[in-house]
Amino acid sequence: MTDSTNTQADAARAAILEGRTSLGIEFGSTRIKACLVGEDPTDVLAVGSHEWENRFEDRVWTYSLEDVWSGLQAAYADLVADVRSRYDATPETFGAIGVSAMMHGYLAFDGADQLLVPFRTWRNTSTGPASAELSERFGVNIPLRWSIAHLHQAILDEEAHVPDIRFVTTLAGYVHWRLTDRKVLGVGDASGMFPIDAATHGYDAGLVESYDALVDGRAPARLLDLLPEVLDAGVPAGILTADGAALLDPTGGLKPGALLCPPEGDAGTGMVATNSVAPRTGNVSAGTSIFAMVVLERALEHAHHELDLVTTPAGDPVAMVHCNNGASELAAWAGVFAQFAAASGAQVDSDAVFELLFRAALEGEADAGGLLAYNHLAGEPIAGLTEGRPLVVRTPDSRLNLPNFMRAQLYGVFGTLALGMRVLAGEGVELDRMFAHGGMFRTAGVAQRFLAGALDAPVAVGETASEGGAWGIAVLASYLSAPAGTDLDTYLSDHVFANAEVDTVTPDQADVAGFAAYLDRYKAGLAAEAAAVEAL
Repeated sequence: MTDSTNTQADAARAAILEGRTSLGIEFGSTRIKACLVGEDPTDVLAVGSHEWENRFEDRVWTYSLEDVWSGLQAAYADLVADVRSRYDATPETFGAIGVSAMMHGYLAFDGADQLLVPFRTWRNTSTGPASAELSERFGVNIPLRWSIAHLHQAILDEEAHVPDIRFVTTLAGYVHWRLTDRKVLGVGDASGMFPIDAATHGYDAGLVESYDALVDGRAPARLLDLLPEVLDAGVPAGILTADGAALLDPTGGLKPGALLCPPEGDAGTGMVATNSVAPRTGNVSAGTSIFAMVVLERALEHAHHELDLVTTPAGDPVAMVHCNNGASELAAWAGVFAQFAAASGAQVDSDAVFELLFRAALEGEADAGGLLAYNHLAGEPIAGLTEGRPLVVRTPDSRLNLPNFMRAQLYGVFGTLALGMRVLAGEGVELDRMFAHGGMFRTAGVAQRFLAGALDAPVAVGETASEGGAWGIAVLASYLSAPAGTDLDTYLSDHVFANAEVDTVTPDQADVAGFAAYLDRYKAGLAAEAAAVEAL
């Protein structure tokens, strides 16, 4: 070890022991991640994680609250073990903590703070009547997964728990509440519960009044009495209580008192992690779901069912194209090829399998040779699907080979997303750059290139491409100590990304034309997907 490395390690150890660090925790769809950064938020000191999975119980996609806490404790313990391994130190406090999680969904509590029904995640598409009624009444799109759609559907269905509801929040809001005793939410996450007023950065007062009138006599309370308080990024959102510290670290090693930033959704932390909070920028996050966030210069002229209107963590308006289905089906096919390799006697780890398959896709025809891949494991509102049926479809004259098959699979991840992005293009929204992050972008130059062709826009991938939202919420925690008056865009540009290494790919016109041809067939083939839902 060099003197320079020793000096850096000593400085990091001192920062950890003195609490001059920021901890970010994110609940993703399949993994809970913890990320510890130094006083310079680009300095990632340690990481931890824990894998978990949603369950389909009683026709509801859910996670148990027991899994929330055991998973959080496991991810935190993994991070502490990483700190000890690297620095021979154990953190007892932090300068700031941030919690992020999957947006939307429905966590409803009674007056004794007891959960009334199992957590209904964003993945549930059972709120059609509520979504349609509210979208028409409000004149803005209220997607199926939004918290207000879940609440209203429960009211429409006269569910037995409705009279007892006293608080409704998201997963990030719930964890933050238990850690701090404060019922608050970052504006980005709040914008996936109920529409936000761009001027006030609070819930839209006119729409709140309209909703209270709609459910008068049926709702348990006024809407504002049920929802969390909304906070902008950079506003202190509570301190870690003794009970909260024990929840995070049952060993007793963590002391109370750390400051917490407003809890945010995975969309907001993705924007932060990719420096995409300024107008004409955006990002694509690919995981179990896939979504694009585009920061708007102006309001859209029309409401579109394909688009959500949400905000950045600073409260600026964003158009969001959210697809329930991302890279899970792609990963399943990679697993099949890994099993074949093992059966043949070859020892290939999962990263190498993805590398080989992705590289093969580069040799495929620009339109995937006439093959189509539908990645719909769950319902997909943009595609008009109430349930999912993954399909690979081809015509007799298509060219079935590994390169075309893998290009079709990668194109399939972006297919529904591209349908929504075409709607934005029709509104005249222009992009200077899209930033991509998520595990599928770790293989350099493949998914990034195909996404550039799908969007016909430059796509950038940076050093944080696979770190994602856990780092993003750690950055938002660090932002609490920014100089007064520093807006989030300036903080990110000047203090976080000033020296970041970013690889940007411009669209290859052959890919643009090839993906356009693929998407035309993809749209036509949705009828086959819908028929599969009916028949199977």
